[in-house]
Amino acid sequence: MYAPLYLAPPSTARIREHVHARRLGAILTPSSGNRVPEEGWWAADSGIFGSTYVGDEAYMEWLEERAPFADRCLFATAPDLPFNAFATVNRSYPYLDRIRRMGYPVAMVAQDYLEFCDWWAWEDFDCLFIGGSTSWKLSPAAAVLARAACAAGLWVHVGRVNSFKRMRYAAAAMDADSADGTLLANGPDKHLPSVLRWTWQLLLEKAPSLIDACELVHDPYDGRYDLASTRPVTAPPRTPAHAPEPVQLTLI
Repeated sequence: MYAPLYLAPPSTARIREHVHARRLGAILTPSSGNRVPEEGWWAADSGIFGSTYVGDEAYMEWLEERAPFADRCLFATAPDLPFNAFATVNRSYPYLDRIRRMGYPVAMVAQDYLEFCDWWAWEDFDCLFIGGSTSWKLSPAAAVLARAACAAGLWVHVGRVNSFKRMRYAAAAMDADSADGTLLANGPDKHLPSVLRWTWQLLLEKAPSLIDACELVHDPYDGRYDLASTRPVTAPPRTPAHAPEPVQLTLI
């Protein structure tokens, strides 16, 4: 089985050693304070999902400062709105080309119900970052979008992967190229052997059947994520000016 590249905050010497050897990749946010590693792959995440987001324009400035290292960057996420695909497309589109012009492959973060939103096109970004709520992230809809992105030649990244079960699902159901989670942010050196072991387990394991993957889909909550039971409901905005026109189908 193919094993996704796991991205970790390069916060310790041991993690940076594995990033330099390309056994891991690095993921950076403006608020993390970590530097781009001297060698190896890295990715840029806005950090909107956390509570310390610096703001859209400050994030653009942060990316501009690191543009000399864009040739080793797997992707840089455009600003999004967690759990709302319609608002995310509206927010991301003004920044997609702007990030590309800095030299980065740009990622759009897939949020809940992206499968029902037709305001976007595959050619407008280079990476599909599977975000969203845990239930949506592990739904068949998200898996189909991920595999469609692979078929379109895009990089696929899956966020909030903090267990071997999630890593296996990202590989088997989504054909992901990379993944990340908070496990190495909360206990970097303690959990590093486990994360490295996941890669070997996947490489040695036979590819699971579609039935195995479906069983993982139907068990979406493993107790690691304490998501809010109620969230503010944001009404879908009108079609953004920067979004592509919906495809019109004509019945014959």
